[in-house]
Formats: sequence, C-alpha cells, structure tokens
Amino acid sequence: MPTALLSVSDKRGLTEFARTLVDHNWQLIASGGTAKVLKEAGLTVKDVADVTQAPEMLGGRVKTLHPVIHAGILARPSEEDRAELAAHHIDEINMVVCNLYPFQATVSKANVSLNEAVENIDIGGVALIRAAAKNFARVTVVCDPADYDVLAADLRDKGFISTARRTELARKAFAHTTQYDAAIANYLATEPTSDLPGQFSLSLTKVQEMRYGENPHQAAALYATDEKIGPLGGELLQGKALSYNNMLDIDAAWQAAQAFDQPSVVIVKHLSPCGIASADSLADAFPPALESDPVSAFGGVIAVNRAFDGQIAAALGDLFVEVIAAPTFSDEARQILAKRKNCRLLQIEQPVEAKLELRTVAGGILVQQRDLGDPLDTEWRIVSKRQPTEDEIQAMKFAWTACQHVKSNAIVFAAGQATVGIGGGLPSRVDAVKLAATKAGDKAQGAVMASDAFFPFPDGPEAAAAAGVTAIVQPGGSVRDDLVIETVDQLGLAMIFTGVRHFRH
Repeated sequence: MPTALLSVSDKRGLTEFARTLVDHNWQLIASGGTAKVLKEAGLTVKDVADVTQAPEMLGGRVKTLHPVIHAGILARPSEEDRAELAAHHIDEINMVVCNLYPFQATVSKANVSLNEAVENIDIGGVALIRAAAKNFARVTVVCDPADYDVLAADLRDKGFISTARRTELARKAFAHTTQYDAAIANYLATEPTSDLPGQFSLSLTKVQEMRYGENPHQAAALYATDEKIGPLGGELLQGKALSYNNMLDIDAAWQAAQAFDQPSVVIVKHLSPCGIASADSLADAFPPALESDPVSAFGGVIAVNRAFDGQIAAALGDLFVEVIAAPTFSDEARQILAKRKNCRLLQIEQPVEAKLELRTVAGGILVQQRDLGDPLDTEWRIVSKRQPTEDEIQAMKFAWTACQHVKSNAIVFAAGQATVGIGGGLPSRVDAVKLAATKAGDKAQGAVMASDAFFPFPDGPEAAAAAGVTAIVQPGGSVRDDLVIETVDQLGLAMIFTGVRHFRH
C-alpha cells in the first residue's frame, strides 16, 4: 500500500484530495493541524508523532524533522536502500503533500515584527519538499493545491503517477523553495545603514506567455514572484490577454492615477501620459483629460482611481481604447463596455505595491526605490517677485504631481486640475516646453507650467511665457538660477522652487 505524507499550511482542497488517495488505497500520514482536519473529515490518518515515536516539539517547530520520515522519503528504489529501511523498521513514503508557512504574505503586511516574520520561516516543510523533489524517481511531491485535480485524474484514469508527472512536479517544487528562500533573504538582507539590501535575490515564475515583446520579432513573457498574481495584481474582466506594451502602458497610467487624491483620469500612449485630469467625478474628469491631447489618446490606455461607473463609460463616446484599469467596474459600466470587444478591462482591487524598481543593463541589474512623490519634509519656496495667486498654486500642485509621471525631460502645462499640454521624453528641456506649448495651443493662455528638473537656461521660461503661461513650478538648483529668476521677474511670472527633482528615464 503506497503512503502519502501530508503537512500543509494552505488547506484548500486538502480533504477532497486526501479522500481521493484513500479511495485508491493510499495510506495517510499527517502532522499537527493537517491531521486534525483530515480526522474531522472522517479519514483514517496516522499522526507523524506515532510514526516517529517522537512528540512534536518547541511549539511545533519540530514535527517532521526525523530520520524515520526523511529516510522513508529519500530511500532510492534499490534493493540496498529497501533492505536498510527494513532493518530499521522504516516504511517508504511515496508522496509528500506539503506547502509552506505564508512568509511572503506575512511580511507584506504593515508593521510586521521581526519575530513574527521569523516564526513564519518554514524549516521542516522546505526539507520535506526538497527531499521528495530530489527523489522524484520514486516520490511524488505536491506543493500547490492547484495540482490536486491533475493528480486525482491520473490516479482515476491510470491508477498511477507517471515519471514525467513526478519530474514536472519536482521542477515546480524546487522553483517554489527557491522563491521562498529568496523572499526570506531579501527580507533579512536590508542593512540598518542602507535603504537597499546588501544582497538581492530574485526568483520569478512565468505566469503569462505573450505573443511577442515590443515588436513582433521579440519573444516576451510576464514573470511574477507569485504565479497566482494576475496582471499587475489585477483581474482581466474582458478582452484578450494584455500585451507587453499594454502592460507597460497600463502600469504607467495606474501609478499616475494613484498619485492623486481626487477622482482622476489618466490617459497614456507609448508609456507617456497625454492627458491627466481631476474633478468631482470620473465623468467630469474624463473630458478635460481627453482634450489635453485627443489625437494621441486614440488607441491609448486609461487608468482611474475610483470605481469605473456608467457615466464615464458613456462619456468615452467612440474613442478607441486598448485597456481600462480601475479599482472596480460597476455593472452598468460592464454592460456598456461589453460592446467594445477589443477593449480590455483590468480590475485592480488590491494592487501589488512595489517598493523597488528594477532595470536591466549589460551585465547587471539596477535597483532603486520607487519615486513616490515629494519627501514629507519638502517645502516650496516662492523665488519670484510676483506672488502666485491661490488658483495658480492649486494648478501648480496638480501640474507638479502630473509632471512626476512624464518621461524626462518632462514639462506639463495645466489649467485648473487638468493638463492642457505635455512635452516629455525629449533631450532638450526647451524643446519639451515648445512641444507642450504646441499641444496646448490657445489653452496655454493663463496656464501654469511644471518642470521635473531645473531650467539650465532662461529659454524654457521665455518659451512658456510666450505661449501664455503665468506661473512656473520647478526644483531649482541650476548654476544659472539667478539668471532664470531675473528673467521670470522681467516677464512678470510667478515661480516656485520645490527643491526636489523627479527625473523619469
């Protein structure tokens, strides 16, 4: 009679799978809480402590760490190993069903203590999984409840589990323990004197194969730390799978939308915002966001920071949109948008919060903290002779936040709580100003301007004033700041220095 050892933290589908094993004449061994659940379900199961003749110790820290258990798992299908087991009265274990303490979920919570994190580092479970995976020639290792149905079907249809299946599950098991160890290493690696870890371990699972990358001749896939995480931590409610470019665009739009407190709409095309607006409702914010650059908005993606309701769904009109991302979608919005077969709807109720950004370079990976806006101690300083009006200050606050999500060199013209012209991704700052002015046209009259970095020369403010801009917000810090301030005063503009730069390369 084959024997299965079960010791799981995630008990989804456990009793059903265990019952399938019993129906196919498997004997069950289980530890602690797993044994309790199986017994309550009416299944016959041996406690690990009865097999090892040793009690669980140290508050459950030691349960399965015993020669009787690991010899039963690691014995090879050879006469020598079987004779040695028999000499010590040890039975073979043919399957290990085990998943680990939820370390990643624990440390992702706010205000988790070091002691709580450490107590969620699984030792015995990792040892069981690795032992079973190493001996896949004879032992089946199961670390994911999602595999229960496949194995149940194997037993039902074939009466056994094939070598190919055991090999596949062993690969999955080693990947699982690798990710687990990487999460622990990254958590413990942050040094007290540094905001970044001294060592950085990365283990990812492919969760989506894409048709291609940025271009058809490039292969691409989405990898994640958790294979159960949907795209960007969300759920695709409608439309075909997101493409490589969709992922990048919607991530940029989503991060920008979440930076605003009021209901806000962000439209992104080719990784750069072309329209951002805030208002009392999404339906009110959408028209000015679209008006910022209606040509570029065609075929773009939209992200919002409130529930996407029927009003904004109707306000889209006939605009072609690739993707819409929102915390939720109302039933009315779903009905309206269902007619747009090529429009993907991505619901992100519980977004995955990334604390670090990674980018590859030849021979290595660059790691940095995400730019989450101005530090708490940031103080704005009026440097012009003319004081900005209250309306200008409010518009500059909006423009300054919007500017942080535009590719450098980044320039944003805004009126009220809406962008009217955006110039970004250009090597020359004055050219970015001119592009924003061109996009804004007559809407630049009375607008404010935000710049993600200082103006090296007065030509940027001069071009903005010529377009009709009345106030500027920028970091300051140029060796020619005095000259820029003098020019601004001559032009009758108001200007604020923030002291914080927001490059986005």
